[in-house]
Amino acid sequence: MNESLFFSIVYIWIACAVLIFPLIIRVIVPYGRHTTPKWGVMIYNRWGWIIMELPALAIFVLFYFTGSAKYHAVNAIFFLFYAGHYFHRTLVFPFQLRTKGKKMPLVIVFMALIFNFINGFLNGYYLGTIAADYTISWLYDPRFISGVIFFLGGMILNISSDNILIHLRKPNEIGYKVPDKGLFRWISCPNLLGEIIEWSGYALMTWSSPGLAFATWTLVNLLPRALHHHRWYQATFSDYPADRKALIPFIL
Repeated sequence: MNESLFFSIVYIWIACAVLIFPLIIRVIVPYGRHTTPKWGVMIYNRWGWIIMELPALAIFVLFYFTGSAKYHAVNAIFFLFYAGHYFHRTLVFPFQLRTKGKKMPLVIVFMALIFNFINGFLNGYYLGTIAADYTISWLYDPRFISGVIFFLGGMILNISSDNILIHLRKPNEIGYKVPDKGLFRWISCPNLLGEIIEWSGYALMTWSSPGLAFATWTLVNLLPRALHHHRWYQATFSDYPADRKALIPFIL
């Protein structure tokens, strides 16, 4: 694939995110607390998570290592950040879940498969074949340094917030409770905010259009999700803190 075609695909993918946002903001995606059998055949949550997240890791790794670009230390650092996130998301996080017996619609798994396949391909192919211009001096660039700070900070916020949610339940419990630790004291979805910050950091540290595409899609997917979670909390718990925001403290 020539570079012109590759970058055309990337820009089309970004445009798709922008165009689909008005739809996603209206449609409540039926998994987790919003699960409904109305969307067809169901699959157990844990297996659903593993199956739908696996392409983001496997496809990325495949195209990175089969690419035509020579090995470069900076690209390898980008690889470790991306692969590290999805190793945890695919092979660690699903086994931490305390959602015994819970299911999600198979169609959601299929949609996530497509999304993760495309993002895994775009970022893996970019680093493995196209991104040959990074030099060691890039490690001292303010964009790289600030991107790393955002990525690591977002990852810590994402994982720590997920752990707070997971440990709200005792083993074999399946109900929902109101979290009140960490950033949950100010917003309903710090785990989602962490992931948005994380991939914004990746886009910044790589200063690449595939990174920007991933960050854009992350925002388009998770901002509506946070708003829907927030409204669900308000509707479900009569004593839910009135001053708590959905995603950004004191603002949104």
